[in-house]
Amino acid sequence: MIANQQESDSKKNWGIQLLLVLTAAVLFALSFPNLIFKNGLSFLAWVAYIPVLVLISKNSFLSCAALGAVYGVLAYGLFNYWLGSFHPLAGTIVYCIYLFYMAVVFTLLKLASVLFPKKAYIVQWLIWLAYEYLRTKGFAGYTYGITGYSQWRVIPLIQIAGITGVWGVSALVTFPSFWLAEALKDFSKSEGIKGIGNATASFFRKEKISAVVWTLTLAVSVIFGIAGNKDFSSFPQANIALIQHNTDPWSESGNQIEIQVLEAYRKDLGVLKRLSDEAIASAPETQLVVWPETAFVPRIYWYMKYRDNQNFWQIVKELLDYLSAKNVPFLIGNDDARMEPEKNPNPEKKFRVDYNAAILFEKGQITDVYRKLHLVPFTEYFPYKKQLPAVYRALEKANTHFWEKGETATVFAGPGFTFSAPICFEDTFGYLSRNFVRRGADILINLSNDAWSKSLPAQNQHLSTAVFRAVENRRPMLRSTVSGQTCAIDPSGRITAMASPFTAAWISAKAPIIKENTLYTLYGDYLAIIFTLAAAILLISGVLWSTIKR
Repeated sequence: MIANQQESDSKKNWGIQLLLVLTAAVLFALSFPNLIFKNGLSFLAWVAYIPVLVLISKNSFLSCAALGAVYGVLAYGLFNYWLGSFHPLAGTIVYCIYLFYMAVVFTLLKLASVLFPKKAYIVQWLIWLAYEYLRTKGFAGYTYGITGYSQWRVIPLIQIAGITGVWGVSALVTFPSFWLAEALKDFSKSEGIKGIGNATASFFRKEKISAVVWTLTLAVSVIFGIAGNKDFSSFPQANIALIQHNTDPWSESGNQIEIQVLEAYRKDLGVLKRLSDEAIASAPETQLVVWPETAFVPRIYWYMKYRDNQNFWQIVKELLDYLSAKNVPFLIGNDDARMEPEKNPNPEKKFRVDYNAAILFEKGQITDVYRKLHLVPFTEYFPYKKQLPAVYRALEKANTHFWEKGETATVFAGPGFTFSAPICFEDTFGYLSRNFVRRGADILINLSNDAWSKSLPAQNQHLSTAVFRAVENRRPMLRSTVSGQTCAIDPSGRITAMASPFTAAWISAKAPIIKENTLYTLYGDYLAIIFTLAAAILLISGVLWSTIKR
């Protein structure tokens, strides 16, 4: 009887804990753009982690690891539900990665609670911030889901990104979860709502200094954001047309019948030309026309140089004839294929190496090229072919399109301004845009293709990261995308023009030309590095001190 009751209580306890984990996962997913709220509910991010943090002190190390694994899968399964549309293996890979990551993070959070019983929440907060930074590094680096990005529409708050990067915003937004979760450790369920207030008040009396410091920092950050809100209309302006042709350029590539592929490419070219002509006619002052990532699929340089397929060469020639008749430069996303025997020694493949590129044309001539530097792991490149041949073969069978990495952070010379063109996934990484600006880019122009997702939340999640690239460097960020979100973002992160998603459209954007550098542009992710070092030093010193005491 007693054993049955204990088993029942145990199952009930685990049921409650899993419900808390699910609640935290839902709060996390709803904080960002999602199926229900297209811009996300940013205020939820301020308390999103409380349900799982309260479990840390009440469970063993092994249980914390298990709860972390469940949270990782649920949180990213709800948040990045659209990954399966990107690649057959993408969702599985990402969810497995975050199963592992969160199991490790929850274990470290538990360790902090054991080593620092009086100040655990501060160490846990630093661990979380270190985790957000470290998971953007290395081969599997991924930036979606960094807490600060949930605030992309809160313009006064995110201005501090020009000083701290997105990491300062994350620090402010995550702190309440850790502070309140620590306060609720002493909450008695029998006291109900009153007990929450009593526990919070009691904890505030003990930890009011950290609460006051956070409040003052938040107030100063918002005041700074409001006071620094600039009107950029007096700055010199670049006039740029951004094209959104609303056709996934790769959708017909796998078709076995060449004539159908050719028809699809010719149709896409017709739409791109029509939209460009409309944009130029509407704004004769246009100084640059931008087409999205791989908007034109046939390899322009390859067929110009080798002409090994006359049908594709004819489409390329049609494009070049069109461009040669224009007085406006065109920036076009394309597969920049070259013969490079040192990188591809296979003569059967004609030594061809493919780069995901942005190519600048003036009067039909290629004047400069940028080749994507940060490729998407697993789906655009996989550097472990020799070490993990089975994984490599599985990716190949799943129709993975592998690219070669570029080598140079190109800064294009425009008519009266300079610009760089991070391609798709690249505008989610702060270091890349920072490098472009440090090399002299006045404007950032992102070329993207998120059409495969058929998802507005996916496109808005991508857009939310681009907003921070503008604020961090005080540079306008323009986006030309296949199906959305094609837009203009001013240096304060405000969206000043936007094409309707999932429509063939164009917008004429005015981008202010600004030369000043921010602290973030100068010093990069220094704050995230400080958080990471602080977390590591505290954990190591805590373990050493605990060992010495024993």
